[in-house]
Amino acid sequence: QLVEQTNKVSSEANNLAVALKGNPQKRGNWGEVILESILQTSGLSKDREYFIQQSLKNDEGSNIRPDVQVVLPDNRIIIIDSKVSLIAYDKYVATDNYEIQKEFLKEHINSTKTHIDQLSLKKYDDIASTLDFTIMFIPIEPAYLIAIQNDSELWSYAYKKRILLVSPTNLIACLKLISDLWVRDRQNKNAQDIVK
Repeated sequence: QLVEQTNKVSSEANNLAVALKGNPQKRGNWGEVILESILQTSGLSKDREYFIQQSLKNDEGSNIRPDVQVVLPDNRIIIIDSKVSLIAYDKYVATDNYEIQKEFLKEHINSTKTHIDQLSLKKYDDIASTLDFTIMFIPIEPAYLIAIQNDSELWSYAYKKRILLVSPTNLIACLKLISDLWVRDRQNKNAQDIVK
C-alpha cells in the first residue's frame, strides 16, 4: 500500500507540475490537495484525528491557520504545512547542460531554505499544545530527494529551526504510525471499559 500510494502521489505530482509553474497560489493549493489525499488514506479520520485549515490561537492570542493539525492520543498536536517549490526544480529537470543544472539546483535548494525560514517564523512549535517541531511537507518526491542529496546540511538546517522536512513517502510512514497510536489508544480504552 505504501508503494502504491507513493507511486500515485509521485505520478500526480509530475502530471500537474507543468500546469502549476506559473501561479504560486495554484502551487500552494495543489500541495494542500496532495497533503489531504495522503491524509485520507492514512487511516486517520478528518475532523477527529486531523483538521484542515482550522484556526488555532497562538500564545499571543492571535489566530493562525496552519494547513493541517494532526492530533495525537494525548491531545498534543503536530502541525503540517505544505510548501511547493517547483520553478527551479523544473528548470533543473528540463536541461541537460550540467553547468546550467548546477545553477538551477542551487536555486532549488535556496528556495527550499526560504520556505524553511518562512515556516520557522510562524513559530507553530511555540503553541502550548503542539510538539516541538513543525512538519514541512514537500509534495514532489524527486524535488525533496535532490535537495537533500545535494545539500547534506539541509535537513539539519531545517531541524535547527524546529522544522522536519518530509516527502510523500516519509509522511505516509509518519501518519501510519500515528494511526497505529490511535488504534492502540482505542484498544486500551476498550480494555479498561471491559475491566470496569
